[in-house]
Amino acid sequence: MMSKQSTLTAALATMLGATLGGLFLWRSIRTQKKKALKGPASAEPIQAQLEAEIIPSPEPPAPPHTQKLLRAQTLLEVPPVIVSSLEEWEALWPAFQKDLSVCPVLGLDCEWVSVKGKASAVSLLQLATFSGRCMLVRLLTFRDAQLPLPKALVGVLSDPRVLKVGVGCYEDGKRLTHDHGLSLSCTVDLRYLALRQRQAVLNNGLSLKSLAADLLNVTLDKSLELRCSDWEADVLTQEQMTYAAHDAQISIALFLHLLGLNKEPRLPTEGEAAFTQLASCCQGLVDVPFRGRYGGEGEEGERRRRSRKSTVDSPESGDQQVPDPRRNKRKPLGVGYSARKSPLYDNCFLHAPDGQPLCTCDKKKAKWYLEKGIGELVSEDPFVVRLLFEPSGRPDSQKDYYLTAKENLCVVCGKAESYIRKNIVPHEYRRHFPAEMKDHNSHDILLLCTSCHAASNVHDGILKQQLAEEHSAPQGCEEGIRLLEDADRRRVRSAARALLSASNGMPESRKEELLSVIQSFFCSGQQEVTQEMLQKAAALETRIFNESYVPHGLKVVQAYAEHGLRGLMELERCWRQHFLTSMQPRHLPPLWSVNHNHDKYLRKYGEDLQIQLN
Repeated sequence: MMSKQSTLTAALATMLGATLGGLFLWRSIRTQKKKALKGPASAEPIQAQLEAEIIPSPEPPAPPHTQKLLRAQTLLEVPPVIVSSLEEWEALWPAFQKDLSVCPVLGLDCEWVSVKGKASAVSLLQLATFSGRCMLVRLLTFRDAQLPLPKALVGVLSDPRVLKVGVGCYEDGKRLTHDHGLSLSCTVDLRYLALRQRQAVLNNGLSLKSLAADLLNVTLDKSLELRCSDWEADVLTQEQMTYAAHDAQISIALFLHLLGLNKEPRLPTEGEAAFTQLASCCQGLVDVPFRGRYGGEGEEGERRRRSRKSTVDSPESGDQQVPDPRRNKRKPLGVGYSARKSPLYDNCFLHAPDGQPLCTCDKKKAKWYLEKGIGELVSEDPFVVRLLFEPSGRPDSQKDYYLTAKENLCVVCGKAESYIRKNIVPHEYRRHFPAEMKDHNSHDILLLCTSCHAASNVHDGILKQQLAEEHSAPQGCEEGIRLLEDADRRRVRSAARALLSASNGMPESRKEELLSVIQSFFCSGQQEVTQEMLQKAAALETRIFNESYVPHGLKVVQAYAEHGLRGLMELERCWRQHFLTSMQPRHLPPLWSVNHNHDKYLRKYGEDLQIQLN
């Protein structure tokens, strides 16, 4: 007989064998089922099948319309190009235009010289596309040569379908308007975008250098020597060009990073759809000046940027163009505007001696006729005064604009408080009209609330810029246009500044060349250039009076006046129609018209009226 221990061992062996046999049978059945579902067995070796499971399949080729996004470091390696003439611009613009058709965004920055805290005109404009392509436009070179800026440049800066991104780009737009009459629209400050995306490391600040280091792990060279170098020099050094280009290139790299596009290496769409998608990510941030707290932002470069931009007086409203400024919830429009303290319309009536209604007027004027004894009170409510003398003219019809009562409310939105007068035809044009067209023009003075008034001014800036381009009538401060740069004096000043700032590290041949420039200007004979002379040359006034200066408004009016009375009527009609189209007022007074008084002018003066502008 078997022992009890042997019996137990045999039982365990039997159970283990049954278990293993069951597992083998289950695996065989499962394998047969898989083969039946898959069809014929693959001829590939098992190892190859295992590798196919581990190694991912290659990424499908990108559709032909998509473009790969480059890493920030790669963007910075793209060499910039200098633009100093129309020919250079025309040669480079097609490639930029192609980039913008794919991704309508420009990284933007400006450089200028500052002497003793006083900023000179913007000398360099940097523009970069998503591919890293970068143009350095020497604006002062165009001005000194009295050349017009390229139309495509003017157009792309004011294009509301191309985003311009950077740190302080809204303020750069003010400088460009102030110094060169350029209009910059559709700007997005990267600091707002960083704060919105909660990606800014506030301990390191919000300067371009800090954002580049914190978000892209890129170190920008912001040395004092480069930042304060001579941007008006006849020839920029390679270091200057690289420094300037990097600011624009890193701006667009930050923009794409903050929108999360760096996670997907391709642009999802292009053209119009791309702009819509990108702009939707910046809603509420377009054309908004940065008003954040700088807290821990102790970087000297950012302080310099803030201080240099605070020296610019705000240009006339309208320099920043947006599709509809009233929808900007981040910064309410109209703040700081002084609303009227009394109603504009008293709706008092003046009647002729025979009782015919002549016009409406304010109560002060109506009472004046009573006080002078040349009118008598007919009614208190409404306040009606009948004149005791024959007026110089009577309305052509009883359906006349000046006979209608008008409400004291915003003609755009209907708001009945905080309103101010709006000149539909801006005063800078109206003031130059002939006397025949300046009488009884209250038709073109309407009431707008402060918010709508500010929005209307923004839209007016767009039309003004169009008129400026069409008639070669630049806007901006009068000083920037009345005074022209003298190229010879500027060359002397640039030479002196270069010698004062970088004389020690300058090659001897270059130093002698610069000294000869100063010597030929100041010295007679072979007198040596002294330190005092260098200081005087560095502070040299380079602007000369432009005797042919004509203000923007007058030049535009002159252009329309060449076509006589009908030409000026067309300018008037243009501004009235612009107001209707841009603001879409819902509460206009009855009988308000874009052709107001035009038939009367033709009947009274005729088309051959000799135009005498003021």
